[in-house]
Amino acid sequence: MNIVINGIGIVSSLGVGAEATTEALRKGSTGIRTMRYLQSQHTELPVGEVPLSNEEMMQMLNATSERYVSRTALMGAIALREALHSAGIDADLKGKRVCLISGTTVGGMDMTERVFASADDNDLYYCVKHHDCGSSTEDMARLAGVEAECCTVSTACSAALNAIIVGSEMLKNDEADIVIAGGSEALSRFHLNGFNSLKILDDKPPRPFCATRQGLNLGEGAAYVVMTREKDAKEKGIYLAGYANRCDAYHQTASSPEGKGASLAMSAALRMAHLTPQDIDYVNAHGTGTPDNDRSESHALRTVFGEALPPVSSTKGATGHTTSASGAIETVICILAMRNGFIPGNNGWREKDDECIAPVAAAYAATLHHVMCNSFGFGGNDSSIILSDTTVEQRQDAVPSWQVEEVADVTVDSMEQLAELAEYVSPRETRRMGKLLKAATLSSLKALRMAGTDNPDAIITATANGMLENSEQLLREIADNGEQTTSPTLFMQSTHNTIGSAIAIRLGCHGYNITYTQGEQSLQCALSDARRLIATGQAETVLIGCHDESAPYLNTLLQRLGEDVSRDIYSRSIVLTRKKER
Repeated sequence: MNIVINGIGIVSSLGVGAEATTEALRKGSTGIRTMRYLQSQHTELPVGEVPLSNEEMMQMLNATSERYVSRTALMGAIALREALHSAGIDADLKGKRVCLISGTTVGGMDMTERVFASADDNDLYYCVKHHDCGSSTEDMARLAGVEAECCTVSTACSAALNAIIVGSEMLKNDEADIVIAGGSEALSRFHLNGFNSLKILDDKPPRPFCATRQGLNLGEGAAYVVMTREKDAKEKGIYLAGYANRCDAYHQTASSPEGKGASLAMSAALRMAHLTPQDIDYVNAHGTGTPDNDRSESHALRTVFGEALPPVSSTKGATGHTTSASGAIETVICILAMRNGFIPGNNGWREKDDECIAPVAAAYAATLHHVMCNSFGFGGNDSSIILSDTTVEQRQDAVPSWQVEEVADVTVDSMEQLAELAEYVSPRETRRMGKLLKAATLSSLKALRMAGTDNPDAIITATANGMLENSEQLLREIADNGEQTTSPTLFMQSTHNTIGSAIAIRLGCHGYNITYTQGEQSLQCALSDARRLIATGQAETVLIGCHDESAPYLNTLLQRLGEDVSRDIYSRSIVLTRKKER
């Protein structure tokens, strides 16, 4: 079954909308400048900001009466509205099963920073109820006037590309009629200081793959694609020909030197599309501009393409690294390049590094039939998709043919149970774990032992708020001490996919790895994905985890609002497998 993209919307530092973005890319423009809207002490760090204030975006959306709305939701709503309009279905959604799948990591963090530690009960209510990633997805749907089932993916910098992959699988399995997929991420002091604590931000414009590269510049933005089954498409679009997600299983923030996860993802995407490396006309690389990432991705590209390496460029030199939104922004950029016949340039590249590929320095005209887009995130969460302008042969319709069996279900919901972790993990290693990571590790390893397996084919995580205690501590650090002493450990362990990637690293699991964060619906999203993988023969055994924790300041807020704060941790791990014939 072929999946068609026939609607796109984009907002980035290059401008608002597909037309402005195309013009900027052809000219080789950059949107990276001195920060204007982000209120940070680090004015020495250039960023790629969307050239609109929150107030201007609210006016565009006729939402000027809104008091509590995040920049993430505002940008997402603008891109979402453009995507639906370009697909010609913005007024034709009634009676359709519509799903909005969005990737983000910080969600409403920019708004939470403004109201953190406020004494105003309205501010507190926002902080508790609208900070999380799932709420930002629901807010953007409401602002754009779209009634849709919402699903949020949070796998750091590969989140938006994973949202597109999930959306395609839902369409193939007849779980939706129309899927709008992509991602949105606003700049915040939280992740600016977090990335800065890792020493990977550059105070000069980024130079992906260049011998003089020193790091990345953060950006912000949003992009969405509208996808349907080919038989339901109103007109010819771009085909989503192949895709794959794999885990590097190496380190929480560093890529493996050989780019194991990246090469696995690219190779699997090619197999799904029934294409050879020689068929690819252009690769939009992840290309962050950090020394290790570009070296690792170059190694992976050479592994997959060998002597047939096509033109490659990273467009992060133009947009900045838009983190969780980057996969969708770069997917839309690839579609614009295919439609308009050009290859985007790699801004900032001047000097060849023998350990890296030599990218396309400046945009030039070209006919593109098959394009690959890479997106790699913290925890080694690596994804690749292939876009084609012609129909390609894919696997047969995903009619469920395998029965799913639950073989283990383990819950850890008290601090006392954590003593059992000593049976699985050394005391020295345990000391470096937060309470939720301890609980998740314990429930996961117990469930796998109960199921009689050492290494699942896939790891799927569900969490409403992620590593909340680390996030809260990092926010408190910034509020109390300013922006000069941010802890890299707190930041590294604050991303929602920390748990799933930590378990993959422990097990050496290079398979599918994804994290869902949609409030109380998170576990249902994870279970649906796991059952889909098994039923369609993409996995035999899947580890599903549902993990959440409380945090001191959040407990104070909840108590003030009259809510229950009795549970410190909750970790449930389930192992599903393909049912064997008896």
